[in-house]
Amino acid sequence: MTDFTIRVDQNKYLPAGSQEVHGIITAEASGPVQSSSVAEAAEVIIIDTSGSMSYGKINDARKAAQAAVDTLRDGVHFAVISGNHQAEVIFPGSGRLVPADFQSRQAAKEAIALLRAEGGTAMGRWLRRAADLFSAHQADHPGAIRHAILLTDGKNEHEPAPEFDANLAYSAGKFVCDCRGVGTDWVVAEVRRIGSTLLGSVMDVRRPEELEADFRAMTEAAMGKTVADIALRVWTPRAATLNFVKQVSPTLEDLTGRRTDVDALTGDYPTGAWGGETREYHISVSVPAGNVGQEMRAALVKLVQPSTGEVMAGGNILAQWSDDPAQSTRINPRVAHYTGQQELASLIQEGLQARNDGDVETATARLGKARGIAEQAGNEETAKLLDKVIDIDPATGTARLKRVVDKADEIALDTRSVRTVRMRKDPES
Repeated sequence: MTDFTIRVDQNKYLPAGSQEVHGIITAEASGPVQSSSVAEAAEVIIIDTSGSMSYGKINDARKAAQAAVDTLRDGVHFAVISGNHQAEVIFPGSGRLVPADFQSRQAAKEAIALLRAEGGTAMGRWLRRAADLFSAHQADHPGAIRHAILLTDGKNEHEPAPEFDANLAYSAGKFVCDCRGVGTDWVVAEVRRIGSTLLGSVMDVRRPEELEADFRAMTEAAMGKTVADIALRVWTPRAATLNFVKQVSPTLEDLTGRRTDVDALTGDYPTGAWGGETREYHISVSVPAGNVGQEMRAALVKLVQPSTGEVMAGGNILAQWSDDPAQSTRINPRVAHYTGQQELASLIQEGLQARNDGDVETATARLGKARGIAEQAGNEETAKLLDKVIDIDPATGTARLKRVVDKADEIALDTRSVRTVRMRKDPES
């Protein structure tokens, strides 16, 4: 069995009259490696086969999909979808998920080898087709871990926006989807919306020949998941207001609007499937101001399986009012760190948008400030990506936008803006 633990980092002391409480929840899952070998799982591989995938990209996409098939564990139920302006299940012929074994892998790879690039792009239809496959499978395998890989190289140009919205909403909660954009013609915000809604990652793949290794790594990670559909359950007192629930590590994801009410005081926030990993969440609660010396529980946080109600781990976010400035004005280092990481992501996305809009002044200010925050937080990858978009004068610290920026560098910065780094040194609670 996978073991879960929760740790709460916060400064519980509030000045007299203060009402806002913050806590960083560190949730960790660990357990025997062999547990993944018995976890039921289902996998759907979705390959963009629109016309823009020609010019060599389709060859690398075929190799990547075949590598993913080879990486599947024996017994994992799977299918492969070819996506253009339609969604076709190219394997299996039955249109239902089948278990992975030597014969089914060979048949799937033969079907993948015949993929051709033609037609338009309608990603929502691809997702709906995958959702239907998973739903049919779930009827007989209710506890299975459901995961998809989606590869695209272009814009969602052949599906009306209302249809895409409906298809994405239809797919939410049915599976986790890791998304990859290859080349420089796809829209980060569009693919990020898919990954966000379906609780998966979004990454850029600069060169098509890098797809094979990336697909293999994604599939290996999916095969390492051991527990499906874990929720972060948050209880707050009757007079309190839950301001937000955000995942802050390993990536930023605002879960606030994803709440499912358990009762009037309690809500579940989806986190998807877990393997051996650590994630961190930032929770903010407003409570009625108390008297000096008074202590209260501002929130009770648990990891649960909603379908069974089983509680995996729990922890408290507390509030205590103090007239000691040394206590009440101290900001918890972990709270400060992740608040800065959230600001960093916003600055990058706002700066890139301003740059594309031709607003040089705003773009320079946002991206220059982001560069300082990245360096201070030890986020070396983001700092290096920012250096490809702006120049910093070493003498004055003044930022200046580069005149010419590689589109792939801009996409990488945008895509990875939501990836955070954990604190270099674990602070005391």
